[in-house]
Amino acid sequence: MHDRTDDHPVPGVPGQADRTAHADRAGVPRFPVAVDAALRSAGWQPGRWDIRQAEEWADALRAHTSPAGHQHAVFPAAVEAWAEFGGLHLTASAPGRQIAPASVRIDPLSGLHLARTLGDLGRALETEVSPLGEEDDGQAVLAIDTEGRVYSIDHTGDWYLGASIDQALAMLVGGIQPERLTSG
Repeated sequence: MHDRTDDHPVPGVPGQADRTAHADRAGVPRFPVAVDAALRSAGWQPGRWDIRQAEEWADALRAHTSPAGHQHAVFPAAVEAWAEFGGLHLTASAPGRQIAPASVRIDPLSGLHLARTLGDLGRALETEVSPLGEEDDGQAVLAIDTEGRVYSIDHTGDWYLGASIDQALAMLVGGIQPERLTSG
């Protein structure tokens, strides 16, 4: 993964311009210690890549149409996230920094029946959005956009979790308060 800055700011997300993707660099760990430990405990290791499973999820999402005719968007950023982290169930082993850490399950089919909800979020953000997984045993759905930015949608609103899945996992497992998406 390479560093990138967001060329297209997300409406309603403060400080968007100064965010960059979290990536490996010589001597700099990819994840905070607690997040790395949770990932490894869940079965992740550097180089993990299950493209076959990711493609099966992509096919299942593409084949699904809601009763009202809504369909899922499938794009490279989502497939790459599913290939590296798909099937993992992460739980924190340490207290959160600001809020309780979330348990995270990366499984895009957990959002299978939310094509309209995710489509609405994508239109509001002027991008496409695909399901990524869930947090806290279904209390919120996780979504990813075409640029790799990650969001959480729960009964209280829509939340911005980071410019990359790495940042989102650090926020969720690290118990860092996310930013609420606002209109305007």
